[in-house]
Amino acid sequence: MPSARAECPSACRSRQETLQPLSCVAEFLFVASLLRACFLWWRAAGSRSLRDRCLKQANEIYPSCFKLSVKDLSENGQKLLNNPGNFQIAESQVKQPCCCLRFLSCFFLSARSEAYPLGFTAHAIDLANEGIREAPHKALGAAEALPQPSAAMIGYLKCDTDDGCEAKEETGGEELFDAVNSSIVSGDSIRFFVNVNLEVPPNAAAENESAGCVLLHTSRKYLKLKNFEEEVRAHRDLDGFLARASIILDETATSLDDVLREMLKHFAEDPENMEPSCNFEKIMSTLFTDSGTPREGNVHLLSDTIQGVTATVTGVQYQQSWLCIICTIKSLQRRHVCISRLERPQNWGENSCEVRFVILVLAPPKMKSTKTATEVGRTFATMFSDITFRQKLLETKTEEEFKEALVHQRHLLTVVNQRPSAMSDGHKSHGPKPLKLHEFLNVGKGISDDIARRFPVYALDFTDGVIGNNKAIGKYITTMIFLYFACLLPSIAFGSLNDENTRGAIDVQKTIVGQCIGGLLYALFSGQPLVVLLTTAPLALYINVIRGICDDYNLDFSAFYAWIGLWNSFFLVMYSLFNFSLLMKLFKRSTEEIIALFISITFVLDAFKGIIKVFKKYYYHGRTGDSYLEKARTDAIPSLGINTTFLMNSSVSRSMSLENQTGTHDVHYGRETAVLSLMLMLGTLWLGHTLYQFKKSPYLHARVREILSDCALPISVLTFSVVGSYIFKEIEMSKFNYNPSESLFVLAPVQSLSIGSVMSAMGLGFLLSMLFFIEQNIVASLTNAPENRLVKGTAYHWDLLLVALINTGLSVFGLPWIHAAFPHSPMHVRALAYVEERVENGHIYETIVSVKETRLTSLVANFLVGLSLLLLPFPLQWIPKPVLYGLFLYIALTSIDGNQLFERVALLLKEQTAYPPTHYIRRVPQRKIHYFTGLQVLQLLILCGFGMSPLPYMKMIFPLIMIGMIPIRYNLLPRIIEAKYLDAMDAEH
Repeated sequence: MPSARAECPSACRSRQETLQPLSCVAEFLFVASLLRACFLWWRAAGSRSLRDRCLKQANEIYPSCFKLSVKDLSENGQKLLNNPGNFQIAESQVKQPCCCLRFLSCFFLSARSEAYPLGFTAHAIDLANEGIREAPHKALGAAEALPQPSAAMIGYLKCDTDDGCEAKEETGGEELFDAVNSSIVSGDSIRFFVNVNLEVPPNAAAENESAGCVLLHTSRKYLKLKNFEEEVRAHRDLDGFLARASIILDETATSLDDVLREMLKHFAEDPENMEPSCNFEKIMSTLFTDSGTPREGNVHLLSDTIQGVTATVTGVQYQQSWLCIICTIKSLQRRHVCISRLERPQNWGENSCEVRFVILVLAPPKMKSTKTATEVGRTFATMFSDITFRQKLLETKTEEEFKEALVHQRHLLTVVNQRPSAMSDGHKSHGPKPLKLHEFLNVGKGISDDIARRFPVYALDFTDGVIGNNKAIGKYITTMIFLYFACLLPSIAFGSLNDENTRGAIDVQKTIVGQCIGGLLYALFSGQPLVVLLTTAPLALYINVIRGICDDYNLDFSAFYAWIGLWNSFFLVMYSLFNFSLLMKLFKRSTEEIIALFISITFVLDAFKGIIKVFKKYYYHGRTGDSYLEKARTDAIPSLGINTTFLMNSSVSRSMSLENQTGTHDVHYGRETAVLSLMLMLGTLWLGHTLYQFKKSPYLHARVREILSDCALPISVLTFSVVGSYIFKEIEMSKFNYNPSESLFVLAPVQSLSIGSVMSAMGLGFLLSMLFFIEQNIVASLTNAPENRLVKGTAYHWDLLLVALINTGLSVFGLPWIHAAFPHSPMHVRALAYVEERVENGHIYETIVSVKETRLTSLVANFLVGLSLLLLPFPLQWIPKPVLYGLFLYIALTSIDGNQLFERVALLLKEQTAYPPTHYIRRVPQRKIHYFTGLQVLQLLILCGFGMSPLPYMKMIFPLIMIGMIPIRYNLLPRIIEAKYLDAMDAEH
């Protein structure tokens, strides 16, 4: 880190006046041999034999200039060190080159490695340099007797930079020593900056160490070069600087402190950069580490800097011709940037030996994450990392030329960084190539490719995590428990809804059986077993509409339901054979997130509609007594919506039988039921989400936290089921209806319908197939997202065919349909993932490292769902409906985690300083982000308007609204927002 205490002499004579070519050679050989002797002595580490060999080799190199013996030099050096008064003699003699060599050799040979670190005092080296400059002719005379330097001698003379190794001719305006190996070295360019510790008595040394010792914390962080083509803030930083340019050309100050004071003085005198409430002296002290330190802690180093570095086989090499200093000041009102070009290269310590440019960046602390001092410094540091650009700046004569060079460099960086968008692996791509007709006419190619991709790793789906070194049995068990409840409870909820809508034709028992059979088949034969199949709210909506049509036209429900399912499966088979899943490449990330958020909203509305019905029934009209029971028996009217309703007949009957069994009649109805229902719903949500986030807390062991997080859903459901059904058993709660079926597998009378009815079923089947196609592919796409790091490949076409075959069997037996469910599938992936956290600018991000891709969790979970038939009616019927509503809220809340649309909506409620440093924040202007978010919200509202309409037939066409989002994204949005910004917000990262 540059130090202001170490600086080169203020009076530097021009090279043409003080140095002749021969004197340059003499000085070069002198210093090269000295450095070689220094290196050999250091490797000796105090060994007398190696020290003698070092002096012997030095004597051979300089026979006419190095005449002292080993003994003489050692004795003289020790005497000089032990007597500080001898420094006056050294100062008078050091002006001569030969005496300079003797003087430095004494320091090398007398110091022991334990007590004296290798080095010289800055004052002594300044004297040596000054002696060389004042007596070049003496150095030339000494050099006449010297042999030509060897390659080994020159090899140790390096400047720690990384700008190149080519030699450049020196001119008045060229950059000096910005290369690893340079063929031009002068006395003005070479400096030594190290410390020498003189030998003192042990007691005095201990006192000095304890008196002046302070602790200095050093932190280094890698910064990426700013991408001028993608990050819009890079251009805005430069535009802001050019509008209020603070440029100092040919600064004559030599010390770092003086240069910074001149830059701050330039700020103070510039009317466009004035800060009335700012104390520039305080800013000056804040730039260094000794600000606010005790008096004895006078370590004067820069606190925060940015430099260009390159990692090589020999170590880290620094760009030493420029230095970016950044600082955060509370009293500032806006950001300030000043660039100073020094008249001469200055040596300010380690890694800053030839500084010609100083960039000072000041910023207030409360700034947006892309406007901080570090980000502004990164912009200018990226520009100054180019040696060609720095050479051009050295040649500029005026501020206008300097600005033009900055603008030209920005243009070059923007052009260089432009490259075509990379195609992402898998099903989606950010810049998809146009789909061609022959890709759809190649019948069955997608299915064959999927099988060829997945079949070689089929056996690994059963053995990964069970056999081998990386076992994950514990994670498998917790995931099985989570997935069992995640499949069983929605089956109960939607089974109860279907029971009400179909008047018992499809009940809870049939829903559980269909879930078990379909889930097992999919887990065994699917290409992506991490996808979870469920019956969902839109499917319950379709079943309700079908029941209404059957009632209107006096059709047999089982037969009409079966024909719609068969037509749906037929169209899905056609989609899979003709590779229609390729169309999902047109669905951008933003479109998928709109649909995902729509599904989450349906869960929330489902829960709130259910609890509102409870309050209407119990809180506002609730009363006790037989009159209420009689009214409750007549109030059970099936709802046409997608939400569950309470069958009060069964509830009242169960309550009466419960009273007879327990012998007590102290069962309460009314407001107690409504309030307890609300508490159960919110309590299930609170406990589930708290345990889900528990892995981020510092409590308990990491493995225990992970288990609690994975089992959050079953723990919360079981806990509040006990609270509602046992602790408050005197308060009657609504539970789902259970009517045991005489036979679960009865073929539907498909031959009973007329041709006209079958053709009308084809239209409904086509609309249903559109829903299946979109839901199945979008959920599979979200499951296979690149951030999940799945490695075994995808199988979109084969999985779609398998879903069609599964639903064919479910249709003919009158079982509810199933397809890929959101958010259960991404949650299944998350439960099997190993996650690590990273912190960026104060924001915590979770990154998936790997995922255990297995079929075992789905197999076991769906098998347990089938065994749950043995738990009907009790204890499953002890799960209150409000607990299921809390489950819906939990699923909705956890599903929005990582949804960029929701995150960008939340930005509207945040101040800019709290904006996370995401890729779209860096690459897209803030106004464009809000425009895009508003347009997405508008599409979401349109989708919700159709999908949640009170008119049943309007709900059936909302899959067409989803498909209509494709032309909106490709044709309408680019007319409002530039395509490059749209692509940036649709990118994964």
